[in-house]
Amino acid sequence: MQFDKHALRPLQGDGRKLFVETYGCQMNVGDTEIVVSVMQAEGYVYTDRIDEADIILINTCSIRDNAEQRIWGRLAEMKRLRRAKPSLLVGIIGCMAERLKEQLLEGPCGVDIVAGPDAYRDLPRLVREAESGGKGVNVLLSTEETYAEIAPVRLDRNGVSAFVSIMRGCNNFCSYCVVPYTRGRERSRDAETVLAEVRSLFENGYREVTLLGQNVNSYRTGEVDFPELMRRAASVSPLLRVRFATSHPKDMSDRLLETMASMPNICRSIHLPAQSGATSMLERMNRKYTREGYLDRIAAIRRYLPDCSITTDLIAGFSGETEEEHAATLSLMREVGYDFAYMFKYSERPGTFAQRHLPDNVPDAVKSRRLSEIIALQNELGLAAYRRNVGREFEVLVEGPSKRDAGKLSGRTSQNKVVVFDRGTHGVGDYVRVRITGCTAATLFGEALD
Repeated sequence: MQFDKHALRPLQGDGRKLFVETYGCQMNVGDTEIVVSVMQAEGYVYTDRIDEADIILINTCSIRDNAEQRIWGRLAEMKRLRRAKPSLLVGIIGCMAERLKEQLLEGPCGVDIVAGPDAYRDLPRLVREAESGGKGVNVLLSTEETYAEIAPVRLDRNGVSAFVSIMRGCNNFCSYCVVPYTRGRERSRDAETVLAEVRSLFENGYREVTLLGQNVNSYRTGEVDFPELMRRAASVSPLLRVRFATSHPKDMSDRLLETMASMPNICRSIHLPAQSGATSMLERMNRKYTREGYLDRIAAIRRYLPDCSITTDLIAGFSGETEEEHAATLSLMREVGYDFAYMFKYSERPGTFAQRHLPDNVPDAVKSRRLSEIIALQNELGLAAYRRNVGREFEVLVEGPSKRDAGKLSGRTSQNKVVVFDRGTHGVGDYVRVRITGCTAATLFGEALD
């Protein structure tokens, strides 16, 4: 039997193979890396082949109904794997686990393990519970858990970019959003543990980190707020790019923008979810800013960071949305000129303020038509934004070969735009000066200048 030399106790996994399937946001990707770290410390071996697995964990998202429906469909497919390997354990972890514990444990798709976002340290015990014939369940939310001292196991294959979670939970309680109920209240990770992780990543060859939180702008531990954390992270090395996601418009401060402007290795890319362009709609959504307040933050970004790309989230058909409110969203899009947007039809989420107090009264056909109009406009705006880059030069961080042409390399600009160019003598992790020669609505093409 193997032993953990640090804890001097038997390793429970004893080499059994773990497969984790991840859905949803970047936070879930970061959580999966925490889960793999916890399980490997107990003797489990990670595999990227589901047919080899002894344990399958599905890391879930509850932000939209279609995300949950995909998980139910995936659980139905697990029956085939269970028939081939009767000892196989299947678990649901993450936001859907916290929200739908009873449904997940019962019925034809019943799972063996259910663990909420704050229960990942408990997974080895939950697995043992399931192995003994019971159900391993822990969906308790915490006011303190940040997994601060757990070193994530990096599962991406390029070894260039990594996510670093700096906080968990959310205090905003937007009326449509389930996150505060599935991930709990905000708590920030100790700054020194964040910076130690960033330094370790750089020393191990990573050249880009993204600091993650449901609302990174409200990060604070002691005297360290988010602008100061960004400054310290970017000070690790001028060769390390630093990104962040996601920002809430009400907390996008001039001080953060000043910090970004003073440090060239903080990336010129901000994701600033608008959700709607109508103040009346923003009030029903409990977003805590007006259209004018949002545009003030856009103007501040343009003032401090003229070369910054701006991306957003937009919802079509929220409760009571009128044609005038929809038109206000379209006009906001034109005024800002977003580089990219995540665009969705509103889907009512159980337990939210909107589900309890605001009727989902926009017909689905109307939601679909409005979403189509938003998508069509964003396609125009995105293409125009990419065309404006043709003829310009950018520093590109190489992430790997192009998916469509192995003879070319693919990387990203500081503005988070994908660039494809001839391989030459360059390799993964290099910074390359590239002149842009052409584009599509989602990709830039160029030629290396060095």
